[in-house]
Amino acid sequence: MRELLIIGIGPGHPDQLTVQAVKALNRVDVFFRIDKGDAKGGLNSARDEILRRHVTRPGYRMVDIPEPDRDRSPGLTADEYQGAVRDWYEARARLIAEAIGAELGPDGVGAFLVWGDPSLYDSMLRIVDRVLALGTVAFEYAVIPGVTSVQALAAAHRIMLNRVGEPVHITPARRIADGLPEGLDSAVVMLDSAFVPAGFDQAGLSVFWGAYLSTPDEVVISGPLREVADQITEARAALRERHGWIMDTYLLRRDGDGKPAQAGF
Repeated sequence: MRELLIIGIGPGHPDQLTVQAVKALNRVDVFFRIDKGDAKGGLNSARDEILRRHVTRPGYRMVDIPEPDRDRSPGLTADEYQGAVRDWYEARARLIAEAIGAELGPDGVGAFLVWGDPSLYDSMLRIVDRVLALGTVAFEYAVIPGVTSVQALAAAHRIMLNRVGEPVHITPARRIADGLPEGLDSAVVMLDSAFVPAGFDQAGLSVFWGAYLSTPDEVVISGPLREVADQITEARAALRERHGWIMDTYLLRRDGDGKPAQAGF
């Protein structure tokens, strides 16, 4: 029976792979990679460095799978957004099923390398379920967890994500477009294409922001939101221009002062 491994590889630094992940890498015959084009070539380079550093078995292959188009229009309603994502998942599933059937032998081990951890804002596990539902190729699969960009953000700023006795909320930016909800004092924000807090009522909020976390290109900025929002917006634009893409995340905290928090759980 074919086996597929979904391996969390952390936010980019080759040293942040777990021992379990390194062992899994060395079982793989075929690494499948979604080809997102030249604009994100740096991501492919990071994957290549991870394999160069950690894989000792010879003879593995890389197979690129084209990335299907996705409607990313900023004005989509919630239903339209869900529909666009669903169509994208289905298109990806068909392409992945074809690649596994054509490139992985009946007893082979294949893998997808997932940024951060497969459980947090990544589509691969949902798509694997769709691949199996198609019924065109059979395989077993396992998930190997990884370090998340959320952990890397906290480490870079030397902060705790929550204050004593308080929760922390993890959300895509589109869910806080009108500001932090009442009663929520700490939120880790991901998938933000424009740094939405720049448009907030910024009084009483602090931000801990990071881009390209755990890579040589890492940039971090923190402070009261009203003082650093413009700096972050300008940095994002300059970094996107320089690299052709950007991956960033941040912690928003109410009534903070922008200094590393000392409180624990």
